[in-house]
Amino acid sequence: MTRDPLRPLRYFWRIPLLLLHVLLGILLAAFVMSWNRDRVMKNGREPFAHRVIRWWSTMLMRIFGLRSVRFGQPAADPVLFVANHTSWIDIELLHSQRAACFVAKAEIARWPLVGWLATSGGTIFHRRGSNHSLSAVMQVMVDRLRAGRSVAVFPEGGTGHNGVLKVFHARILQAAVDAGVPVQPVGLRFARGGRRIVDAGFREDENFMQNFLRLLGGAPMDAEVHFLTPVPVSTDGRRKMAELARERIATALEDRAS
Repeated sequence: MTRDPLRPLRYFWRIPLLLLHVLLGILLAAFVMSWNRDRVMKNGREPFAHRVIRWWSTMLMRIFGLRSVRFGQPAADPVLFVANHTSWIDIELLHSQRAACFVAKAEIARWPLVGWLATSGGTIFHRRGSNHSLSAVMQVMVDRLRAGRSVAVFPEGGTGHNGVLKVFHARILQAAVDAGVPVQPVGLRFARGGRRIVDAGFREDENFMQNFLRLLGGAPMDAEVHFLTPVPVSTDGRRKMAELARERIATALEDRAS
């Protein structure tokens, strides 16, 4: 692997900025999200709390050397966003463009500070492998969608490696059917010079902290958010909806001809 002589220098200035930004996030969560978290979009206008989430996430991406780039337009709230998943930073990447309630693994709720920040942002926690938990989570998703909040899910059921897009689990899309909202696929892609960098995500056997530190010291990249054409919602075609969403995301992840 090629040695990066600038990595120590990036740590030198990025770590202090990250600490200050996390402190700011704590203050915003305590004094803004605590009283404004349930506001919803009206007439296409984002509530103040959602704009704060987008700004904070965009700045966090910049500290990690990631320039958030949007392709296409997100549908107006409420919508179920369906995205591919390669790294923990995917949540912040999508949040940099649209605030949404994410469905995340229950372990995150117990993480020091991170769990509290995630809860403040409206995260819905799910215990993987538990059908009872999934049923409860889907009911919360339906309630949030009906209340006017958008929800975002990673239907692969976990992070993929080496650029592989795994099979999408269709059951999670039932929440959109029950709530009567659109399903919009979202392709999340890291790139330099237009070429996809699959190594930005988790490597095989790499844990959260290892990936976190590797990204923090890494060279700048573009972090692309591709809002794609919504898939038709069908009461008896969840599998077809999942497959079509996956196909559109797979196409968006491909390198484009120059």
